[in-house]
Amino acid sequence: MNIQDHIRIVPGFPKPGINFYDIATLLAHPEAWRHTIGMMQALAAPMQPNMLMGIESRGFLVAAPLAIELGCGFGMIRKKGKLPGQTLSHAYTLEYGEDEIELQPDLVKPGSRVVLIDDLLATGGTLAAAESLVKQAGP
Repeated sequence: MNIQDHIRIVPGFPKPGINFYDIATLLAHPEAWRHTIGMMQALAAPMQPNMLMGIESRGFLVAAPLAIELGCGFGMIRKKGKLPGQTLSHAYTLEYGEDEIELQPDLVKPGSRVVLIDDLLATGGTLAAAESLVKQAGP
């Protein structure tokens, strides 16, 4: 099964010149979605993670079911101000602006093997910021 057949491309979103890969159509197709999680499980399992960190917001949709399949924990990396309690934060630049993300450091135990999950990679800015946050937390 080719999962790309189930991902809608939306030209000009969020601004002209950008093609947005919309996974809503993938999520709506149970067989394709199950296949996708199985493929990701095969990729992530050799890393032996004990924590998957999903990046807001569609990264949650991928990381949560994958964590269940891998039998590991799930945590969230969210936009500033969305998480209760103590947080670590990191500001970064996007292809179309700036943002700041946070995580709850007590979820990431020393020595943890963490895999970061998002739904797509554009410039890598959000993923690099998330990696910085996880390193700050000290696994």
